[in-house]
Amino acid sequence: MDVMKMEFSLSSFDGALPVEVTIDEENGRYMIRKSDRSGEYFNSPNELIQWVKAHFHEEDFCHPDEFRGMLDQLNDYELNGVYF
Repeated sequence: MDVMKMEFSLSSFDGALPVEVTIDEENGRYMIRKSDRSGEYFNSPNELIQWVKAHFHEEDFCHPDEFRGMLDQLNDYELNGVYF
């Protein structure tokens, strides 16, 4: 089975640094770094995905299409355990 790693970097309106979302199965890293440099850490990819859906909204980001693309990939992962 292939080990999966997904990383997203999204520009938000509330800070100079991008929001970074990482799912790294090989190293067991499931984390979000927010634009204010604070972070969230999770025990599983599904916990991270649920947090993203509850706390981030496309209007928070400079490029809503990138946010929607990330959500599409996270949804694929959540449903199928893989991403494309």
